[in-house]
Amino acid sequence: MIEKIEKMLGKDKDLLNYKAVMDKSLLQLPGPDFIDRVVAQTDRPAPVLRNLQLIFNTGRLKGTGYMSILPVYQGIEHSGAASFAPNPLFFDPENIIKLAIEGGCNAVASTLGVLGACARKYCHKIPMILKINHNEILTYPEIPDQTLFASVDQAFDLGAVAVGATIYFGSAECRRQIMEVSEAFHQAHGLGLVTILWCYLRNPQFKKDGVNYETSADLTGQANHLGVTIEADIIKQKQPENNGGYNAIKFGKTSKLVYEKLTTNNPIDLTRWQVVNCYTGRAGLINSGGASGANDLSQAVMTAVVNKRAGGSGLISGRKAFQKPMEQGIEILHAIQDVYLCPEITVA
Repeated sequence: MIEKIEKMLGKDKDLLNYKAVMDKSLLQLPGPDFIDRVVAQTDRPAPVLRNLQLIFNTGRLKGTGYMSILPVYQGIEHSGAASFAPNPLFFDPENIIKLAIEGGCNAVASTLGVLGACARKYCHKIPMILKINHNEILTYPEIPDQTLFASVDQAFDLGAVAVGATIYFGSAECRRQIMEVSEAFHQAHGLGLVTILWCYLRNPQFKKDGVNYETSADLTGQANHLGVTIEADIIKQKQPENNGGYNAIKFGKTSKLVYEKLTTNNPIDLTRWQVVNCYTGRAGLINSGGASGANDLSQAVMTAVVNKRAGGSGLISGRKAFQKPMEQGIEILHAIQDVYLCPEITVA
């Protein structure tokens, strides 16, 4: 397996031997005992532990403490045409769930409409995560805001084991979003549901001199830190593409130690900073797989290697899988999972 992964990494295979600048002993690492070792110490009700363990015990990664999740909500976030025209098969919600099952995923995350359309048939076959808020783009001019499309009660009623939500940290509406999601997460825990937060940055002022600092390690790290503050059990974040957002935009507060001692330009170090901000991994970090492109298989494998070696808990990859024929989508999901199943790939 390791030889196949090295081949797919190509020029990036040096990532497999990289030594991170922040020692892994600082982290609460994923593993088969993660619930007992970490989550059982928290204030989460017992049903939350049970449902999180169910996620960990499903799919090809069961028993490892890692997660591979299929997220398909882009029909709202990006439009149905932009999402499903490459493969109209996935306009049908049942095919989304079939892809997650046949792709060996731990769970499937989607909208109320998608999960509700097939809940009775599949809620006992794969854990479902209901994403309760969305940014729709049919409004013109576009309003970049995450608003509630579903409730926690609806998630519970259809048999979901978790709810997901997005906050656009840095946006004009983020304070309202924080309050809405914090209240929803409190209700979700009361009903035994796991909470997953998409900690995205959204502010045109975060783009400067041709660089988009919405994916900088320091700013995304702080977004993660805000996310775990409202008790997200799992943090979803884009993998860092740069660093130094605070200094470039000249706002907020940071420390020179972040840039001089605690990170480098290596993606493993940048992603580890994201993990550290998730209470040193007490809330698992899952990185997004990103948009579909020309080299999706190798790109997905590289993203998984960086996440695992940084101390993350898995990948949540959608467009790379569902915008292709079913067989190719399954191949990409399995390739991601193989990284977490490969014993030679260790935490850096």
